[in-house]
Amino acid sequence: MTIRTDGLTVALFATCINDVMFPGTPRAVVELLERLGCRVEFPMEQTCCGQMFTNTGYFDAAVPNVRNYVKAFSGYEYVVGPSGSCVGAVRHQHPMLADHAKDAGLAAEVDRVVARTYDLSEFLVDVLGITDVGAYFPHRVTYHPTCHSVRVAKVGDRPYQLLSKVKGIDLVALPDADQCCGFGGTFSVKNPDVSVAMAADKARHVMETGAEYLVTGDNACLMNIGGILHRQNSGVKPIHLAEILARTEGGER
Repeated sequence: MTIRTDGLTVALFATCINDVMFPGTPRAVVELLERLGCRVEFPMEQTCCGQMFTNTGYFDAAVPNVRNYVKAFSGYEYVVGPSGSCVGAVRHQHPMLADHAKDAGLAAEVDRVVARTYDLSEFLVDVLGITDVGAYFPHRVTYHPTCHSVRVAKVGDRPYQLLSKVKGIDLVALPDADQCCGFGGTFSVKNPDVSVAMAADKARHVMETGAEYLVTGDNACLMNIGGILHRQNSGVKPIHLAEILARTEGGER
């Protein structure tokens, strides 16, 4: 199945965790968007959005990341990232950090770029107007809506809309889906015992579904839950939403 858009040029906001630890996810985004007729570019200047510094209270240390984000992406109408957490941080934290820096020029630039920054699910559903991307994934899957994607980026039910249209998929509801997995960025470092307990609860609910795959739109949370699932020899495989949507019938992607 081939769907053509009007050839929009999109800047890929890969995110640092994906770039370093999960490069298959941004590759899947490129393959998916190109299949849908978009032209995807990767600004080489991009780096961390600064969320880790901001969440820990190091606002001054995060401001250079904000400046760099603006520099990397200011020339694009559409900036797309496969992370509700990082997209949410850009939209919520960058204006706050620009105000903290007392830099009116930076604040104005941030406002412009923030308005053009989308989570992958938002871009597909709201900008391209597509829920059926021609994906094929004949497996039993459950979806965890990560906290930042729901509460900060506010992606809503868009990932569900996209997954429900995947050919062959068996999408099952996750019990207590709205409960945090315990990652929370630096929360898991500062409160490891609480984090592990929360992740164990989440992993238990995942296994209750009988799913072959756990899918999220954030690899950090997926890594956290996936670690528990792996240590418990559950057989459940973690996978990012983009990697499901990139797969087609008759091919790996």
